[in-house]
Amino acid sequence: MSAGRYETVIGLEIHVQLLTSTKLFCACPAEFGGEPNSRICPVCLGLPGALPAVNREAVKMAVLLGTALGCDVRSRSVFARKNYFYPDCPRNYQISMFDKPLCENGVVELDSDDAPVRIRIERVHLEDDSGKLIHESDGGSLVDFNRCGVPLAEIVTMPDLRTPAEARMLVKQLRQLVRYLGICDGNLEEGSMRCDVNVSLRNPGETELGTKTEIKNLNSFKAIESGLEAEIVRQAALLDAGKEIEQVTSLWDSQHRESVVMRSKEKAHDYRYFREPDLEDLVLDEGLLKKVESLMPELPRERRGRFVDQYGLSDYDSVVLTSEKEIADYFEEVARLSGDPRSSSNWIMREVMGELNNTGKDIRSFGVSPEGLSELIKEIASGRISATAGGEVFGEMVRSDVEPGDAIASLGLEQVSGEDEISEMVGTVLEAAPDEVRRYREGERKLLGYFVGQVMKMSGGRANPSKVNEILKERLH
Repeated sequence: MSAGRYETVIGLEIHVQLLTSTKLFCACPAEFGGEPNSRICPVCLGLPGALPAVNREAVKMAVLLGTALGCDVRSRSVFARKNYFYPDCPRNYQISMFDKPLCENGVVELDSDDAPVRIRIERVHLEDDSGKLIHESDGGSLVDFNRCGVPLAEIVTMPDLRTPAEARMLVKQLRQLVRYLGICDGNLEEGSMRCDVNVSLRNPGETELGTKTEIKNLNSFKAIESGLEAEIVRQAALLDAGKEIEQVTSLWDSQHRESVVMRSKEKAHDYRYFREPDLEDLVLDEGLLKKVESLMPELPRERRGRFVDQYGLSDYDSVVLTSEKEIADYFEEVARLSGDPRSSSNWIMREVMGELNNTGKDIRSFGVSPEGLSELIKEIASGRISATAGGEVFGEMVRSDVEPGDAIASLGLEQVSGEDEISEMVGTVLEAAPDEVRRYREGERKLLGYFVGQVMKMSGGRANPSKVNEILKERLH
């Protein structure tokens, strides 16, 4: 990817589907799926006489999001009609917000290893979603209106991003944020979080923006980055050839790695915005604002810092463990129960997250409970089993859904710490390796590891390693 001699300017619009039980303006269920057109009512369809009523829960979630993004929250905002025709929008207008959004003027700092990058948030506003077209193999199309009216919070950034990688990083951070806030599941594949990207090029040093193009409904981190890369190359080639950029809206064809033009880009006046006549001004009362304040959780950046301070973890470990709220919660519970944050961190980062990556599972459906993992950590710390045997026990816990004690018993992995038994095994190993013993005594000290390994092998991994080391050194002296 190269913008050549041009500077890239990127802005994002991210739609976040709010986890309310009902839709934004009616009592229909807002959950994903369902029999087509089974979750609709006259309000969803905009039938004559049907009047919308604002979902207070959606307002609360949007304010929570805006506050977490450092926005100013308007005490009075206004819904507007955004007029356009799409076959999956039965009213021919979307109820959104225009000149008086719910939240505005926020900022996000990218979690970059390089110099801090601050991305300004222009606004966060509420709007309702449209339906869904289903295209048949015979060329016909069907429409499912179940999604009509589902509440969305739209996050609009200023054009402060300069690379596709930054755009990808920002969307990842925002996904993490909305999941921490508990207002969206962040599922890009199901469309509960979608991203539109705007990109333009200009000569270095210029302050005026170039003509921008938009790619809509990108539903993966890879698509966001790839779509931007391809569009930057396309625009640079046009500018190099002395041609003008046409302001268009496109879709991303991931198979052919190219953007496909849908239509000329609309400007705000094309939508003929006007105040929604069926809704009064949205006035936030003190009670709602206090409720939002009380709901604000510890955010990812704060939690990372606390993990370093409270548990003595490295910056890297704290970043990994806080990547998902549920994993951070799991870690804290294991650390509390085991009393050993360091071992808890190591086990989760290595064994637990390795298992999740291999199986594609989510920590919420992971079979080893915090109680089970903490018991395993305590069994190792007590010397009942070795750390090596602990790996086998963990594997058995995953496979058979058993407690650590039962896995230790069934696998016969209880550690051998008896001096007589270990001494006998040490004697056998040394007797079988006279040349190695001679070389060790002549100064080749690294052979100690060889002898330890032989004893561990003889014991089936059950011998206490520290005891083995101790006895070997005595016998080899």
